[in-house]
Amino acid sequence: MYNLVLLAARPPEWTHERFIDWWRGDHAELTRRLPGLRAWRHTAIDQALEQRSEGWDGLSVLSFDSPEALRKALASKEWAAAVAQVGDMKGRRIAVMGQEAEMFTG
Repeated sequence: MYNLVLLAARPPEWTHERFIDWWRGDHAELTRRLPGLRAWRHTAIDQALEQRSEGWDGLSVLSFDSPEALRKALASKEWAAAVAQVGDMKGRRIAVMGQEAEMFTG
């Protein structure tokens, strides 16, 4: 799998709960429509392990078959709609892409 990983923090005027509800609700309705999306996992962050990791609300991992499939999704009208919905929310985000390797299955 080739993944788009998004780490996000809510806008300053939103609560954590409101942000997670929006992410898993209204925003998810648009995200699920991305062409080529094979899997989507979301983690609502409830605590940081260390002080330097504080301030983040959630993590999404969107999985595609290949880098090309992800690039096609990022060029789609569905991605444009999801980005437009975020607008100028004023939250923070880190977005990275890369090849997944299964390291352990229990």
